[in-house]
Amino acid sequence: MELNFIAISIGNTRTQFCTFIDGALTEHQIIDNHQIETLPEMVAVSYLDIADKKDPAILLASVVPQLATQAESLINQKLASQVIRIQRDIDIPLGLQTDPDANTGQDRLLNGAGAYDTLKQACVIVDAGTAITVDFIDGQGTFHGGAILPGMQMMLDAMHQQASQLPKVKLQKPTEPIGHNTQQAMLTGVYYGARGAILKLIETYAEHAGAYPLVIATGGDAPLLFEDDDLIDRIVPHLTLLGMKTTFKAALESELESNAN
Repeated sequence: MELNFIAISIGNTRTQFCTFIDGALTEHQIIDNHQIETLPEMVAVSYLDIADKKDPAILLASVVPQLATQAESLINQKLASQVIRIQRDIDIPLGLQTDPDANTGQDRLLNGAGAYDTLKQACVIVDAGTAITVDFIDGQGTFHGGAILPGMQMMLDAMHQQASQLPKVKLQKPTEPIGHNTQQAMLTGVYYGARGAILKLIETYAEHAGAYPLVIATGGDAPLLFEDDDLIDRIVPHLTLLGMKTTFKAALESELESNAN
């Protein structure tokens, strides 16, 4: 099955998009959300790579509804191709074991769909970005939910905003385990605090499941937290976008099956 499409994922602070040609991710770009008005022109340029392919498409997922509506309108004005919205036009192929009114973020569900499509087994997904989410997918591909905690830069910013003597600090890996000045102490606190919370959650999920699941990390801060670390089985940088590929493929397969019947 040919998959030629542009995948756009609007997060809390940044928007990432990529081009899939014949199912392969060939291009990836990131902009800040305040630059959303530049997105249609960038998408139009990328669309040239798939315009002559079979059934080219533009997919949009978002955790910020108002930005999704704005982006869709701008793209529809720029291009003849209509935007396909995740969870409005096509469903994410993932079972759910959450409260009916949970309103789980699309990024978390797409991460789950992408991970389970690849692994076909129980897993924990750590998405380390603006916020940190730690979610559990069981061996049947059902999303159970998980935990949400502040991202590391958010922790640093909150300390600066709430405590007058604490400076504004840009996130980086601490250079030593014991901070010998205020800035290093803050970096040490958020870095090891985040790692400790994530490790405890993984252990708790493993106890709940009765087995230790594979652990997948994604998100902009994942390399800083986990690179060369045996806590994580693998880091997948574009997991949300890969989940969009899984979702689009499932939708096309369902349509083909429906037409055949």
